[in-house]
Amino acid sequence: MEAPILEHVLVQLRNALERDDLVGAANIVEALRPADQADLFNELDEDQQRALLAKIAPEDSADILEELDDEAVAELISSLSDEALVSIMDEMEPDEAADLLGDMAPERARELISRLEDPDEVRPLLLHSDETAGGLMTTEYLALRRRMTAAEAIEAIRRWQPSEETIYYLFVVDQHGRLSGVMNLRQLIVADPRTRMMDIMDPKVISVQADIDQEEAARIMKRYDLLALPVVDANNTLLGVITFDDVIDVLEEEASEDMQRMGGAEPLERAYLDTSPLIITRKRIGWLLVLFVTATLTGSVMRLFQYEMQAVVSLAIFIPLLIGTGGNAGSQTTATIIRSLATGDIEPNDVFRVWWHEARVGILLGMGMAAAAYIRAITWEPNPALALTVSTAIMTLVLWATGVGSVLPLVAAKMGIDPALVSGPLMSTLVDATGLFIYFSIARLILGL
Repeated sequence: MEAPILEHVLVQLRNALERDDLVGAANIVEALRPADQADLFNELDEDQQRALLAKIAPEDSADILEELDDEAVAELISSLSDEALVSIMDEMEPDEAADLLGDMAPERARELISRLEDPDEVRPLLLHSDETAGGLMTTEYLALRRRMTAAEAIEAIRRWQPSEETIYYLFVVDQHGRLSGVMNLRQLIVADPRTRMMDIMDPKVISVQADIDQEEAARIMKRYDLLALPVVDANNTLLGVITFDDVIDVLEEEASEDMQRMGGAEPLERAYLDTSPLIITRKRIGWLLVLFVTATLTGSVMRLFQYEMQAVVSLAIFIPLLIGTGGNAGSQTTATIIRSLATGDIEPNDVFRVWWHEARVGILLGMGMAAAAYIRAITWEPNPALALTVSTAIMTLVLWATGVGSVLPLVAAKMGIDPALVSGPLMSTLVDATGLFIYFSIARLILGL
């Protein structure tokens, strides 16, 4: 729904709530699509959300909770009765219900799962971490048998009535539940009714094990343009299916976290406006202090070379130019490497290949920047030796920054650290300090200080 229309609906919703017309407010929400319902719900205060959630139909409440952030959901469900929560969870996708239970106290989670309509759909999902393929999958899928005919399979689909997310691919298993093949719905419909599944299916099915990282599962689905990805155990037994809508959520979440870390802050668990200033401060202050401490290295380098600066005052004029260029070159490199890591173009073990690739890029960039720096320096200060110092320092610094920027994310990934943590402000601060050292060292050699 377009923003102006949604704003108009929000006004109507708030007016109904101010009149204490909860039934009318519930009717307004129930007439919307799930994503729009969640957007409107986020605009209400917590008391209004709790009151409205109790009046909305369980299937609509389930849609809203599935769209909201985990932190917001945890606060909402704390005020709901077990009876109301069970009726909502029965309408949720099994993976979403499992996520909800995983955020509760163990005692309440055990009580609720025992009262669910289909607890066996949800219970296996609680065994897997939220960050893995097993935590992302759903157990709501239809597995066809190898010897089942096309007519029997179509009848099974009619009886099961699968959701729109899981109907695109049909997975075939053997008598022990091991994944044997896959087919799409079109193949099944156009097949002769007497044809068996083993004759239609593609045995080269792409699958992942339950313990792999959810981001890796998302990359596999993107690489092979899959709408669903089967999840298996070590024996190739089919455990569940990851659907495209869940993968979109993972990619968006990972991209948001990387962007915030690249800016030098810890990721937020909730939407920005729903996060208190105190929590945002706590997320930022740690890295801000780290960057403050590392920035003191720049001051230490300047104190070390204060004699050179006093002897040739013009050296100070070019400091912003140098450290800015070095920081920008390093940030460009880290951004490229981090993106390539995320898409699987490179691996952490490719350190030398990536360094050599960026070294050649750094030489070409450095030569171009050195020429521009020489021209700029000679127009500011008509001193060829000083201009040579600045241009040589720029070339060296660009080569250094691209080298460091290519290696640091790969080393971080190898150590199990998010590569985004070493980019952005941290990279710029590191290059600032080392860049000044390079600059003044070159000045000593060329200017004879």
